[in-house]
Amino acid sequence: MNASISPQTVLVTGGTGFIAQHCILSLLAAGYRVRTTVRSLSREEEVRRQLLAGGTDAGDRLSFVVADLTDDAGWAEAAAGCTFALHCASATPTGEQRSEQDWIAPAIDGTLRVLRAARDAGLTRVVLTSAFGAICAGHSELDRPFNETDWSDLTAEDVWLYQKSKTLSEQAAWAFIRTEGNGLQLSAVNPTGVLGPVLGADYSHSIRLIKDLLEGQPGVPRINCGFVDVRDVADLHLRAMTHPAANGERFLAISGDSLWIIDVARVLRERLGEAAGAVTSTELPDEVVRQAAVGSPALRGALPLLGRNMNATSEKAIRLLGWQPRPREEAIVATAESLLRLGLIARHAAA
Repeated sequence: MNASISPQTVLVTGGTGFIAQHCILSLLAAGYRVRTTVRSLSREEEVRRQLLAGGTDAGDRLSFVVADLTDDAGWAEAAAGCTFALHCASATPTGEQRSEQDWIAPAIDGTLRVLRAARDAGLTRVVLTSAFGAICAGHSELDRPFNETDWSDLTAEDVWLYQKSKTLSEQAAWAFIRTEGNGLQLSAVNPTGVLGPVLGADYSHSIRLIKDLLEGQPGVPRINCGFVDVRDVADLHLRAMTHPAANGERFLAISGDSLWIIDVARVLRERLGEAAGAVTSTELPDEVVRQAAVGSPALRGALPLLGRNMNATSEKAIRLLGWQPRPREEAIVATAESLLRLGLIARHAAA
């Protein structure tokens, strides 16, 4: 008689994060057990509450381990007994970073800690959540969509520290696999702007674009961006985790072609009606944006993007892994509807 086989356990790093939580939801729905890392167990209740908002009561199928990207403690325990790992934890733009090392050291050192723990625990494969920022930064406008063969040019003057940290941490991961991996497999997922249903107040920085539009941002710069739904990003992580063709590959995640921000605003107005009453229909001239950026460091960082087409392609993920992202418009609307439902839009929360 065959003994019953326990479900495989997957380690998901950074369980408080937007992408990580949707990965956890997808893994639980697929029958896996999940272990996730947090910097403090005080956030376990919050994570479970947000997963419940996503439609899943995780129960004892989800466990928590304290581990921080900046410290060795906890990572061996986190990886023990797992088959795969999704490394979603990384520094993201919070406004608290003050130096280059505030960005880069946690990204590189944290990634290497996860990979060492995964190797030592005998995991099969790690999927690294990288970013489009590791592909597109520092280039003059291409005459084709960006793809997985592209790497950000860190010698360029206009590379943001976030983009630099994602580029260097992904490159460090591939170098580790080549020289110290000892058979550990690696795949990388490089999402463009991640939208989709928000589960709570801790969400992707890309969500702020939709939040600002709904709250009445007075005009938008002439900036172009690719978008993808977080649920499809999670699905791509799972495909990259198990598909034989994904080993040693990176996968760019975008739904359709990129959009100008004014077109995102148009989608909101057309699809949400009165709820999008504050959304602007004004695209600001580049010179107005440049003048405003004199007193705004955040806006100054966006100047290199003015007028640049940032289109990319997910042909590789679609062809090799059978990935099929939902339309970008659906991701935009789902983001807005969830922000409104959770009362995270200031003008509606006060109403």
